[in-house]
Amino acid sequence: MLSRVADNLYWMSRYLERAEHTARIMGVQLNLMLEHDVSSTGRRWPRVLEALGSKDPIAGDPFLAAQSYALSQIVGSIAAAREDARQVREQISSEMWEELNRLFHESKRTGTAEMFSSQPYELLSMILEHSLLFQGVTDSTMLHGEGWQFIQAGRFIERVQQTARLIDFHFKDFFIPSGESINAAEHMEWVGLLRSCTAFEAYCKVYTAEVRPEWVAEFLMLSAEFPHSLRFGVDQLRRSLETIHQITATRKSDRLGKLAGRLTAALSYTPPEEIMTSLHEFSTNVGRLCGQIHNGIHQLYITYPIEAALEA
Repeated sequence: MLSRVADNLYWMSRYLERAEHTARIMGVQLNLMLEHDVSSTGRRWPRVLEALGSKDPIAGDPFLAAQSYALSQIVGSIAAAREDARQVREQISSEMWEELNRLFHESKRTGTAEMFSSQPYELLSMILEHSLLFQGVTDSTMLHGEGWQFIQAGRFIERVQQTARLIDFHFKDFFIPSGESINAAEHMEWVGLLRSCTAFEAYCKVYTAEVRPEWVAEFLMLSAEFPHSLRFGVDQLRRSLETIHQITATRKSDRLGKLAGRLTAALSYTPPEEIMTSLHEFSTNVGRLCGQIHNGIHQLYITYPIEAALEA
């Protein structure tokens, strides 16, 4: 596969995952505003901005800043994903292109600042619906070969990084030691974290409806069966990288596989209580290793020197 094609498919998938993640967090946080007094949400929107990856200083109202950042992130990511898909039309199915094109035009229609301010749920619910439709169409209509594996790698590396950062900032604000009770407002915040990862119903099936921070961390980080947990995402990422390595028959060392293996081992064998004692460092390390894998993907498959291609 041409490096240009691999790059477009990989980033198309990352951008769509980013738009879906941003829309889900904003929808949950807007709902949580209805549950609390305005005075109790002073840290909400600065935390949301940090969790979404904003590095700009907040000027003015944090709520308006979060709205503006999220809208830019959503609309810009969808536009970038469509452009990546347009450049590789021959590599994706017609159904994929039609669904992504529909998502792009709907986001342009409902993604204006005025409409988002007055009717944010129209855009947010549309993004979530069409993102899931696109994933289903992709898995159902595209050959599960090298190109599909790059799409999988992009989706799950983005998901793992975003989820790790979300967990990190939430626990920094709301974690209390085991054994201490949480009040009603804090309970809603923990439910909000689970809903931000589409995890509340799945969590209840495993732990019942009782919400304990240490159980939430264990589920979102270590579950091998839940699609938005860190461990599940890393497992899928590792499988995609291994398959790409086998398909390309590259003579290079399997450095990406080793990095993904380190992540898998950390999430498979680190005891939950050990993670809880240094959750910030653990989450940061997950994000750092994902960044190294991302750089490795570009070095091995996208921006490699011509000499390496001739040797393969």
